[in-house]
Amino acid sequence: MLVQLLLTYNVKDELSEEYRQFVTGEFLPEVQRMGLAVTEVWFTAYGDYPERQTELVSRDEETMWSILNSEEWTELETRLRGFVNNFGRKVIPYQPGFQM
Repeated sequence: MLVQLLLTYNVKDELSEEYRQFVTGEFLPEVQRMGLAVTEVWFTAYGDYPERQTELVSRDEETMWSILNSEEWTELETRLRGFVNNFGRKVIPYQPGFQM
């Protein structure tokens, strides 16, 4: 059964360009190499919600947790957290469309 990883956060204003370069040049290619598919990237334009939500999908829960418990993932997540505030991470069953 497909499972989905939801990453929510706000990008630090002063690091927005560095964030963009990291996500497009390193983070997304690396998570895809690990076996996660990027399904959605959301931007909140209005309201008191996280500014960004990135959704990544794995073919099953075992694979997802194997990736999340890996040293490679820990390094990527640590680097991502350096560019953002209010970071959240949640694994849920996959459903198409926006999830919370």
